[in-house]
Amino acid sequence: NLGNSYYKVNEIAKAILNYERALLLQPGNGDIRANLEIARSKTVDKVETVPEVFFVTWTKALINSMSVDAWAVCGVVSFLLLIVSLYFFIFSKQVVLKKVGFITGIVFLIVVVMTNVFAFKQKKELLNRDSAIIMNPSVTVRSTPSENGTSLFILHEGHKVDIKDSSMKDWKEIRLEDGKVGWVPVSSIEII
Repeated sequence: NLGNSYYKVNEIAKAILNYERALLLQPGNGDIRANLEIARSKTVDKVETVPEVFFVTWTKALINSMSVDAWAVCGVVSFLLLIVSLYFFIFSKQVVLKKVGFITGIVFLIVVVMTNVFAFKQKKELLNRDSAIIMNPSVTVRSTPSENGTSLFILHEGHKVDIKDSSMKDWKEIRLEDGKVGWVPVSSIEII
């Protein structure tokens, strides 16, 4: 709602920032993604992204299809079903039930491992905030962390960047989707 409010008063950078923050909390929400894409279409900078291999895109989509809590619930339920399957495998007298318990146990073990990995990746993304939004109308990206550095290119408000190096107090090294790297002042960005 905060992103929608900023969008309506034409503060696109703040709208994008709040849509991105909402997307961290609910990565599977289609409405947030649609609103984010509409807001991004209003930005000045159009950077070509480096294409990913198809299975990386599929994996990211699968991980972001549910929230951390939903993956955790799915993992707990799968673990309980794994215990039930192992019970049938170990204590059943019939060969058919032993086979069914063994096969379903393997399936639920794989599901438990995958759900825990997916929940871990989402939690890591939530806690390690290494993306930011350009908040100034325009910022010159420098080759070194000082105003005397060579100007590399200019970014405008609302553009999302990845923070590559945050060791300095007043400057952050950023990376764009197309691989370009440079330094911007901390005052010109806001962490998602």
